[in-house]
Amino acid sequence: MSDPIIIVGGGQAAVQLCLALRKEKVNAPVLMMSEESEYPYHRPPLSKSFLTGETDEDKLLMRPETFYDSKQIDVELNTQVRSIDTSARTVSTASGEKSYQSLVLVTGARPRQLPLPGASLEGVHLLRDLQHSKNIKSALNTAQHIVVVGAGFIGLEFAAVAAGMNKAVTVFDMADRVMARAVSPDVSSWFEKTHRRQGVDIRLNDSISEILGESSVSQVKTASGDLLPCDLLLIGVGVIPNDDLANAAGITCDNGIVVNEFCETSASDVYAAGDCANHPNPFAQGNRVRLESIQNATDQARVVASAIAGNKTPYQSVPWFWSDQAGHSLQMAGLSNSSNQFVVRGDIEGESFSVFHYSAGQLQSVDSVNSPRDHMLARKLIGGQISPAIEQAADVNFELKSLLL
Repeated sequence: MSDPIIIVGGGQAAVQLCLALRKEKVNAPVLMMSEESEYPYHRPPLSKSFLTGETDEDKLLMRPETFYDSKQIDVELNTQVRSIDTSARTVSTASGEKSYQSLVLVTGARPRQLPLPGASLEGVHLLRDLQHSKNIKSALNTAQHIVVVGAGFIGLEFAAVAAGMNKAVTVFDMADRVMARAVSPDVSSWFEKTHRRQGVDIRLNDSISEILGESSVSQVKTASGDLLPCDLLLIGVGVIPNDDLANAAGITCDNGIVVNEFCETSASDVYAAGDCANHPNPFAQGNRVRLESIQNATDQARVVASAIAGNKTPYQSVPWFWSDQAGHSLQMAGLSNSSNQFVVRGDIEGESFSVFHYSAGQLQSVDSVNSPRDHMLARKLIGGQISPAIEQAADVNFELKSLLL
């Protein structure tokens, strides 16, 4: 039997790669190695519907176990790849070495920790995987005073869930607005007001300096010296790409595993995709980016499959993201890093609007609040490099769809 295609990781990109390889008629043996004890599962519900009980654990699985058998995919759970030898084309695990014909690193990312006194106390949580979410779900049964560090997507999604359970919730962020790195000031302001109406105490330009308690957290001290009661603390201050394995193997890394437009790394027949991959993105104005999204993981996995199949196709997908908070939908298309002008379409004081981001008159991205139609049109406009005039984007009576005809 020939050496398998080895997939290191068990998330969104891993499952999509299995599907895409078989769709590309790649019949080689495939082996997925995952450090987790569960078959690949959906992560977005972990900060929302899984915590509320709306989504059961068995509904989280991306595919049933039988799927992998039907596609002739071998899955090794609870398996850590300790090292890679790109010259010998092998990976090493506790059970020994395995040879590969192609190696795909979809190792994802891990939550960033806070180097604070008391960070190891019981009741201090991170939220990235199923076990994290299970621990938080159990703690929510008794916790009454919740502190969240980080007003990004995960922090605000969780804050909304906790507030909906009538918990006292305080969110800290050192930035001057929520989701500051991801959305426009208008969208930040709208969601800040929305969360405050739900009873969430949002403290911007502020942080905590110490976590206090005996064996478990009972208080936090703020940077200004205030003490707040706390029996559940969530740290949500971003993630770090899991590129240690690749870096140790001599594969080029820089804020993730560096890949080209075909998701190829610096090592022959070694690929990377998803949250761990730093790639050239056609919608990043000539910059390299590392994206943390289901869209990116899915589309890069398809690019890897086509490369392995000998049908190289460059990564050209429009980036898009979403976040559900307090019953409201936030959808983003494109990348706004270089934007210097914003225009609002719709009623920013109402329940539905979009913010169009421009740079030198060219549409870069669109943030949509409870406006799925605007979001879908934005993806098509950005993908087609079609830029509505600023006055057209601002005019709700102008039919953006007409630009696509």
